[in-house]
Amino acid sequence: MAIEIIYRNDHCEWIDVEAPTEEDLNFLHERYEINMLLLEDTIDPNHLPKFEQDHNVKFFLMRENTELERSNLNTISDISTKLGVFLLSNIIITVHRMKNRSVYEYKKEILKLENSDVSAETIALQLALKVMKSFDDESKNLMETMDNIENEIFLKNTNNSNQIRRLYQLKRKSGLNARILNISADWIYKFKLLKLDDAQITDLNDKHKDVITDFEHLNAQVTSLISMFLAMSDQKANQVMKFLAIYSMYFFPVTFIAGIYGMNFDNMPELHQPMGYFLTLGVMGFIVLLTFLFVRKKRW
Repeated sequence: MAIEIIYRNDHCEWIDVEAPTEEDLNFLHERYEINMLLLEDTIDPNHLPKFEQDHNVKFFLMRENTELERSNLNTISDISTKLGVFLLSNIIITVHRMKNRSVYEYKKEILKLENSDVSAETIALQLALKVMKSFDDESKNLMETMDNIENEIFLKNTNNSNQIRRLYQLKRKSGLNARILNISADWIYKFKLLKLDDAQITDLNDKHKDVITDFEHLNAQVTSLISMFLAMSDQKANQVMKFLAIYSMYFFPVTFIAGIYGMNFDNMPELHQPMGYFLTLGVMGFIVLLTFLFVRKKRW
């Protein structure tokens, strides 16, 4: 069985279940009288964050940002993984489908001597803070990536399709993370039901608000950067069209004259003149020069 007792003291026990099987869920249901529907929520990969209370069982379903890089960014499961937390008086049970960074990090911390006497509510709070930290780390990574792309566009003056794809991925990630955090407000608010100091709960709420603000700011910045990138692409395309249009001005009258003389009618006076060919070339060159001076004067 994947059930592990991580921590135990006189008034608290922390049980962790990683990649639970049906047998594990049945054991938790029978041993701790946890509603099977709540246990099944922990193995649903796309379930949204929430809080539920069933008799003496408080259930927090959190979503933690995952470091796994997926090619598709369509659902919240592509950027996050679930962590189910069950609180039963002096027992806390954590359930997750895959290795969870928050559980792994706090497991090392709680075994230290200075953390030898903690309550189940405190463990739940610390796990919640770790979950918020995972989103905070992700926002910093995405912001750094956005800064690098911005430098490539404006300082190195590069413009390619790969950059617009990276910006699109940033926008998708920031949007999905912001959605998860907004939905997570429900279970974060329910921490006030636990026996915790107001200062501890305030710290969690502040962290949640800070991370939401970071992702909303990131989303706005990426949207603005995409607009500027497209505007620069259009500007460069306009410059190319302008360049081609100006050179067309040089050769349009010359081409017209060449077309007239290419018809080879006998009544063309220059046709039988010894210097007619050179006079015609001179007129054509003079027209090109006038066109060039006109363009320079207009600052085109």
